[in-house]
This record gives sequence, structure tokens and C-alpha cells, in this order.
Amino acid sequence: MDKNIAIITVVGQDKKGVIAKVTNYLFKNSINIEDIEQKVIKNLFQMIMKVDISDITISREQLKDGLLKIGKELNMDIKIEFYSKKDKPNVLIMVSKEDHCLEAIISNMKSNNIEINIPLIIGSSSDLKYIADRENISFYVFDNPDRQKNEIAMLEFLKNFDIDLIVLARYMRILSPDFVWRYEHRIINIHPSLLPSFPGAQAYRQAYEKGVRYVGATAHFVTMDLDQGPIIEQVALRINPRMNLDQVKKLGKEAEVKALIRAIKMFLQDNIVVYWNKVYFKD
Repeated sequence: MDKNIAIITVVGQDKKGVIAKVTNYLFKNSINIEDIEQKVIKNLFQMIMKVDISDITISREQLKDGLLKIGKELNMDIKIEFYSKKDKPNVLIMVSKEDHCLEAIISNMKSNNIEINIPLIIGSSSDLKYIADRENISFYVFDNPDRQKNEIAMLEFLKNFDIDLIVLARYMRILSPDFVWRYEHRIINIHPSLLPSFPGAQAYRQAYEKGVRYVGATAHFVTMDLDQGPIIEQVALRINPRMNLDQVKKLGKEAEVKALIRAIKMFLQDNIVVYWNKVYFKD
């Protein structure tokens, strides 16, 4: 991505004139719109714009302040992210109680198999805080049972961090469109089945009860539809019919780790693009 590219995200309750208000402001300041995507679902409006700021007539700070002012006028959340070359991208890990994916990410980071920085870990409980403490990584718990209030608190908190990628490492809470759209195609989830089979919870039990001969895992981008996001990577492993449920789960965890690490590497290599809910390789 060119160093003079910025990404503008607009999210809020749908109303007339939003696109015109933002695009006119950009035009006035000699900012060229390279790509724009907008949608409205259940009266929630989202717009993502890729803009070229090479010929901008104001400072970046003035641009940011101007967009924030428009956001207040429209009562919408408007965010701009300026592309900057980093030695290592900042990755937020979100977890619940299972540790195998988190441990794998940390191990691969320490061995430089994936070159990332983990500025913080967010948990839906404090169960895995001991891992963060061991690695000297900040750990924060957001456990409000009210999903809307929980997400509002998380989003406000995350404004303090420059996050390039979010990885749901067996994070067992569903994220709303209001959260997902602010990080569209930058949230990777690992699901314990070969999607689209066995979505939702208890995937291994469903597979075991159906007597499937292969267990697997799917790494995919998170969208507003549960376990329906664009698939990045899948791993399948053969099941011995004599295996019990615990053995199937253990095999499945191996597949989860492999698929998730591969998906993170693909994202970091900037070699994938999402088009019409499908992942394509640039090469």
C-alpha cells in the first residue's frame, strides 16, 4: 500500500446526506477517493473509503479534526487511519478460556515465524491472564453481559491503540456488526470445523455424532453473519473411527492451530483480497 493512502471508516445510524457530506469535504481539500464501499443493514450505515492524500491542502491533524467534526454533526463514528510502514504490525488477541491458540501465536511470534507485536490481549474472562503475565503483555478483561455496553467500552478503549489485525483465538463471544465494521476484513476467527459444516457452538460434538471421517478447522474473516465470513485457510485431519470425543477434540485443536497460524501469515504477507465474500490471492 502506498504511504500516501489513508482509510476512512464511517459507522452509525443511517441518515440522508452522509456520503455527500464526507466526499464534499474530501474534494474541498484535494483528496482523491480511490475506492468506496457502503452498505446499510438494519438501519446501521457503514462506509469504508480508501483515499489518496498525496495532494492534500491541509495537515493530517486538520484532516482528522475535520472528519471528527463531521462525525459529531452527523452523530456518527468517523475514523481515519494513515498508512505507516511498521517493522511489525500490531495484533490484538482476543480470548476466552481455551489456551491452545493463544499459546501457538505467542510461540510462533517468539520464534519469528510470524513477525508481529502484541500490545495487548483482551479476555472475556481473566482465565488466561496468567499467560499474558508470563509474557509481560498487558491483559484487559471486558466481561459485561450486555453485549452493546461491552463493545462500546472495548471500542472506546481501542482508540488508544494502533491495531492492524484482530485475532479471535477461541474468543467465545459474538461480535456485532457495529464492532466488526470498524475492522472489516481485519478480524480473523478460527472455527473448529470445515465450514460451512457445523457452524456455531459444539462443532466437534456435532461432527462426532455425525460420524464424520475428517475433523478440521477453518480460519476466516469475521462478518456480521455467524461463521459465514470469507474463508482464508482450512486444515483437515483423518479421524480413526475408534477415537472417543476427547481424542477428536485434541485432533481438532491441532488443526485449529495450523489453520490459524497460516491465516495470520497470509494476512501479514498482504497477498489476499476479499471480493464478494470470497478470499482471492493477489499473485
